Amino acid sequence: MTPAKNTTSPKLTESEWTHDAAGLAALAPKDFTFGVATAAFQIEGAIREGGREPSTWDTFMGQPERISDGSDASIATDHYHRYPEDVRLMKELGVDAYRFSIGWPRVQPGGVGKANREGLAFYDRLIDELLAAGIRPMATLFHWDTPEPLQHAGGWLNRDTAYRFADFALIAAEAFGDRVAQWVTINEPTTVTLNGYALGIHAPGATLMFDSLITVHHQLLGHGLAVQALRSEDVVGQIGIANVHSPVIPYGKGFKTGAYAELFDLIHNRIYADPVLLGRYPKFPRSMRTIFRPLIEVDDADLAIIAQPLDFYGLNYYMPTRIASGAPTDNTMPDGVWAAGASQLPFHIAPWPELPTTSFGWPVAPDYLRVALADYATRYAGKLPPVYITEGGASFVDTVQADGSIDDESRTAYLAEHLAVAFAGAPGVDVRGYFIWTLLDNWEWAAGFSQRFGLVHVDADTQDRTPKRSYRWLQQLLGARG
Repeated sequence: MTPAKNTTSPKLTESEWTHDAAGLAALAPKDFTFGVATAAFQIEGAIREGGREPSTWDTFMGQPERISDGSDASIATDHYHRYPEDVRLMKELGVDAYRFSIGWPRVQPGGVGKANREGLAFYDRLIDELLAAGIRPMATLFHWDTPEPLQHAGGWLNRDTAYRFADFALIAAEAFGDRVAQWVTINEPTTVTLNGYALGIHAPGATLMFDSLITVHHQLLGHGLAVQALRSEDVVGQIGIANVHSPVIPYGKGFKTGAYAELFDLIHNRIYADPVLLGRYPKFPRSMRTIFRPLIEVDDADLAIIAQPLDFYGLNYYMPTRIASGAPTDNTMPDGVWAAGASQLPFHIAPWPELPTTSFGWPVAPDYLRVALADYATRYAGKLPPVYITEGGASFVDTVQADGSIDDESRTAYLAEHLAVAFAGAPGVDVRGYFIWTLLDNWEWAAGFSQRFGLVHVDADTQDRTPKRSYRWLQQLLGARG
């Protein structure tokens, strides 16, 4: 990356200026939204309080060897009880917005029927606390916590789940539609399908491989129905969806490698964004049509629902993906977790030895955020609404110093370099904001507490919160704006 030179801090070299908070703040576009993002299951805890009933993740984390460190999210970071403290941390940080998710099993415990008043009351309190602090709420309706009774009925393999999700969206719209500034219907349907239903490394733990693709359509149908539900209540907030985009690069020459890269781009990126933004699934190569038959044989009426006009598109970016020929091994799988049946695949994810990596093993590649934006500008020209980077961040091993401080310079550098790209944007893309994943060290799904993404360190025993260096750096940046 070669950023524009900083004119406010001439003593810094071009490679250093992005880490200078004031210098970087001077490049932030006017009205650019800075936010932090979380998810209910990862931070709330209180999994048996206030009328909440189990989700598919409650069941999954109770199964042997599912979670790498053997932990569970029964307490997580205890946000359910400590949310006022967490909102104060956000206010002191100086962010404009907070992206959180509304726990489906907390608000509508069985996934059907009336709302749980205690669950609604919790989010009422949270939203009011945010507004009192001058922070705009961005609410995600589905961040992977499907109520367990719906999972027993098939989860996202069952078309009916899309309609049950729309009912939940209506409950949330009626309760919070007058105060939520922005709505995200579904977070990362890609990850739900690939990790949850194809590879079995996330809940519900299914290993259906390509037979999982019908869950793509049902999630997107649920998204469209949820948009309709929100608009039927005339919510005041903008409406969008958030999906993770990974630019896909073939690793090596040859027709087969190129075809495998194209296949991965389809199953990771295009089968989600194309229907939402273009109203159709991609035109699949003839050799792949059998694989994608569940997405070819769909009703046009479904596609019309899926392609509801949006106020914004949420793009989560973490890394690019290299695809090479040859079956996966245990160190070429997503997050380094082996998946049953993956040995049948003729391709694998190749490493990036020339790039630094996070503690998850993910390549640190800010230039590829620009590539991701350019992909969207090219593929969805004339159809792309304003874009928010709804998630971006990195896990690193944090060391608590003798004085209690956490000097996470790697995370600070990661954020500086990615924010610089987001500020510059790409031709044809209106980038409106960036939400950092995440505010607090949380329970990171199948990785448990072993991966720390937070700006704020959380002690697993005491739940004490300690802002890291990255928090203080961002605080300086936000304070230097305008």
